Order: sequence, then C-alpha cells, then structure tokens
Amino acid sequence: MVPVFIHDPESEGEWRSGEASNWWLHHSLERLDEDLRAVGSRLIVRQGDSLKELRSIARETGADAVFWNRRYEPLVIERDTRIKEALSTKGLETQSFNGALLHEPWTIRNKAGKPFRVFTPYWRTCVRMDVDAPLPRPRKIKAPKKWPRSNELDLLPRLNWAEGFKVWTPGEKGATTNLKRFLSTAFTDYGNGRDRPDRVGTSRLSPHLHFGEIGPRQIWAAVSKCPGWRHSQFLAEIGWREFAHHLLYHFPATTNEPLRPEFKKFRWRKNAQALRAWQRGQTGYPIVDAGLRELWTTGWMHNRVRMIVASFLVKDLLIDWTEGAKWFWDTLVDADLASNTLGWQWTAGCGADAAPFFRIFNPTSQGEKFDGAGGYVRRWCPELKGLPDKWLHQPWNAPAHVLETAAIKLGGNYPEPIVNHSTARNVALDAYQRIKR
Repeated sequence: MVPVFIHDPESEGEWRSGEASNWWLHHSLERLDEDLRAVGSRLIVRQGDSLKELRSIARETGADAVFWNRRYEPLVIERDTRIKEALSTKGLETQSFNGALLHEPWTIRNKAGKPFRVFTPYWRTCVRMDVDAPLPRPRKIKAPKKWPRSNELDLLPRLNWAEGFKVWTPGEKGATTNLKRFLSTAFTDYGNGRDRPDRVGTSRLSPHLHFGEIGPRQIWAAVSKCPGWRHSQFLAEIGWREFAHHLLYHFPATTNEPLRPEFKKFRWRKNAQALRAWQRGQTGYPIVDAGLRELWTTGWMHNRVRMIVASFLVKDLLIDWTEGAKWFWDTLVDADLASNTLGWQWTAGCGADAAPFFRIFNPTSQGEKFDGAGGYVRRWCPELKGLPDKWLHQPWNAPAHVLETAAIKLGGNYPEPIVNHSTARNVALDAYQRIKR
C-alpha cells in the first residue's frame, strides 16, 4: 500500500483551506508520516491536480486500485466523482469509504422521505441506528519495493500569529489524549462546563475530527462506556456535527445563501470599520473582544463565545453572516464548511432549526452569566484585569475613579463600545419585521 496525500486547493474553489487550517494540516501530515513510518510505511505528498497526480502515482507504482475516505463539501463531491469515473475507465478499481461520520447524509430521511431540517427528530433517528465499531490501527503496513516521488511539505502560513497555535498537538496522539482527558475530567459535568469559557470543560476535539485524526465512531465507542452516555449532551454535540453535514449535502447552496429564502431580502449593512473592529477584538464589549482575541491567538474559540460574537456581528452590527463565516473560515483551526455554515445560519436565524432572529444575545449579561469571576476576559483582555467583577463586563458604566484606579482610559487603552446594544437590538428587530412584512 502506498499512502498518499495530494494538496489540491484549487479544486475547492473559494472554500480552500484558510491560514489556520493550513497550519494544522501541515503538522497533522507530519505526525501521520511519523506514525506510518512506525509501522513500516511512509506518506507520499504531492501538490497539484488530484486526478493528474493519482494517475502519475498509479503509473509509477503499477497500482491497480485507489481507495479514499469520502468528504461532503459540494465541490469536493464533484471532484471525487470525476476522479472515480476517470480512473475506472482506465481499469483501476476505485472505492471510497465513510471515515468521517456516524451515518452517511443520504441514509437518513424523515417519514416523508425528505431531508431533516430540524435537529431533534434527526438525532432521535440517528441514536436508534447501529454504529459500526471502529477497527484497530494496523500493526504493520507492507511497503512497495520502490517508493514513488514525494514532494516537500510546505503548508505553514507566513504569519506571526500562528505562534500561539502551539497550545495544540495535531495528530492522532493529540486526539486520543484529548478524548481521554475529557472523559476523565469534564464529561460528567459537560452540561454545565460546556458554557464556561474560563474552564476547560469541552473536549476540544473539533480540529482532530475535522482532519480525520479521530473518527466519530471512535468517540461513540469511548463514550458508550460512560453511564447515561446515549442521552448525554456531549453525544448530542457530535449529533450537531452530523446534522451539519446532513444539511450541507442536501442543501449545498447554503454556504453562501440563506436556507430560509425570505432572508435574501434582509438589509445587511456594509461597515468595513465596524467589521474590522469586530475581527480584531476592539468592539468595547469585553466578552466579545476576549473571544475574538482568543481566536486570533490560538485558532480556536469557546463555543458559547462563538454564539455571542456571532450574534453581535449579525444583530448588533447588522453585518451579513457570510462575513463572519469567512473570517472564521480563515482563522479557525477547526474550520469545517458544514459546521461553520450551520453555526452562522443558526445565529442569523436564516438556517435549519435556527435560533429565531429576535433571540439577540446581550453581551453584557452573557459575560456576567458565563464568566462571572472574569477569568476568561482578564486572560484575553489584560488591560481590563484591574476592574472589579461588578464592572468588568460593562466598563463604560464604571465610575471614573474605578477606571482611574484600574489604569483604564476608555477610547485609549480600551475602546468605548462601537454600538449601544439596546439601540442596536431595536434596530435589528425593526429590520427583521420589515422582511416579515
């Protein structure tokens, strides 16, 4: 067997991997090569057109079969379909497999035979279905007598901000370590801990899942050994990932267009200055700024905070959700087209099973509720660390002497709010009423 990775970003169009994803991919492939060498093999790396490179490797090795695991992004499906047809006509056996999901998107339908658009009945259907047990990793892989040519791996971004990504350990070992840590320390209190950004209460498996370093069947098998596992909130989060791929497969246009057609008429604002302030964590709302600074520094953001910052962009600033989706796509190490699309359309109220548009997160109360002691904000907005808890999530309301004692100058070393939340909320609701009418 000849293990091959072909870097072919051109075939993925506008949704080719962003800078953060490329950082992870580079290190993930390095770890994969090390793991393969430990069992007598190695990884062949090529760049360019996938079909052309596969044909070349087949000629060099005399291969008579090509196998791969399926992906579900619209353009990748089209590419892989062309590859399968072209290789088959040349006499090569071609097979693709499911290595990324519990269930294939086309195998789950509602009673009317149509795709689900609501999560709860979708997941109820899934949990009643059998899940295949994962196979053990191979102890030995037989190598060919002569290896084909392999290119140097060079996907690392040329940006200094990737320095903070060293908090991660890409690769299968990092994935299994995270899973064991989570099940032994945070699983039993996941229902509460998952909402606390100041704690390590989540699995942090999303990038490992996206890059195939661990599969959902492995997670299912591990979780099934825990009491009450089948109805656990954590397993439901794995279900949301499945649901995201279900939706993307059946509604491929949702990467750029709202699933609910009435939102095509929504009057989003063009405000480059506000968008830039949001991207850089300079909105004047501490929980929002902390989340976006965490993202920029580490390539990841806590899920509760993702909802808060997304709500702020689309409802406080009235900026199109696609702008947020593009920013996350380029800066998240776990950037997954299906989950990213579902998450942003959910927040904007325009997707499947979406939060209603009138559910607008108050960034102040959200910060006080989920980061009451301020550990998260003080870590990522250190200029605010001297503020008492009472004022930490609303520094603009703090008395002048409190700000002076904390060495904070609003509009100086920390920005004033770029928008008044109460006013912005009313404007957003009015805009929503207009499309309803």
